[in-house]
Amino acid sequence: MYGRGYGTPLRATLAAALAVASALTLATAPAAPARPTGTGTATTATATTTAAERYGWGDPLPRWSDEFDYGSEEEPAVPDRDKWDLAGGGPGACWPGHAGNGRRCDANTRVVGGMLRMTGETNGDTGWLSSLYGQRYGRWEARVRSRPTSEDDGRQYHPLLILWPDSDEHPRDGEYDYLENMAPGERCAEAFLHYPHSEEVPVQQEFARRCGVDLTQWHDIGVEWTPDHVRGFVDGEEWFRFAGGANADRDCLQCAPSMHQTIQLDNFHGDALQGAVYEVDRARVYALPESERAE
Repeated sequence: MYGRGYGTPLRATLAAALAVASALTLATAPAAPARPTGTGTATTATATTTAAERYGWGDPLPRWSDEFDYGSEEEPAVPDRDKWDLAGGGPGACWPGHAGNGRRCDANTRVVGGMLRMTGETNGDTGWLSSLYGQRYGRWEARVRSRPTSEDDGRQYHPLLILWPDSDEHPRDGEYDYLENMAPGERCAEAFLHYPHSEEVPVQQEFARRCGVDLTQWHDIGVEWTPDHVRGFVDGEEWFRFAGGANADRDCLQCAPSMHQTIQLDNFHGDALQGAVYEVDRARVYALPESERAE
């Protein structure tokens, strides 16, 4: 009801702003109906099952998915500009970082042969990438890992996978941070799901945590958004599901308009950070079948 329909290409110009967590921590394993879901424990596996495989999502959209099978360590490549919007708007450019902290620089996001690599520097310069494709409802899955690269100074980067509104109107049009961690390589995956709501009310969001996930290792992180729910996956296992929740201050959680994928290594501290690397083996986008789009 706010904006674009599904399947709309876009060129996002603003980065995702993250709400400060006044979060509700959820308990136990996901329940089949709508609202609460929760915390659980996942094993770190050498071979993982993707949600796409387990639930039969079909083939990813080749036009908008990226296997990052180009570039090399010796000659890093700019991410495919037919698929991605770059930090600063183009090669070699920068713009201000999250909430004005440091800078998001194109040079800090490169494809090095088989993976995308974001580098967070100790001076606060970091990477950012935004898909040019938005859709209302769909499925996304990315294989990721992260790690610190310098001594712990208590000022860590935040690795994220986000569905951000095509309108750039947050919080009015919602935001789904289906992976958001307070530091690279943590042992718990976390997610913050933001309801569509006015800026004039407090943050309206849900929170989920799944511990036992060693994020220094590769894991497939997925999200499914339908007219009925938003649910998340780690290595093919559901770890949160939310739906409904509309009240006088907010729309229902899944009632956001069209969104697109962003990949972010965010600076919350300004400068003098602990260095970090965030790597993405692949990022895939799936359409939701018309039969599942009925509202």
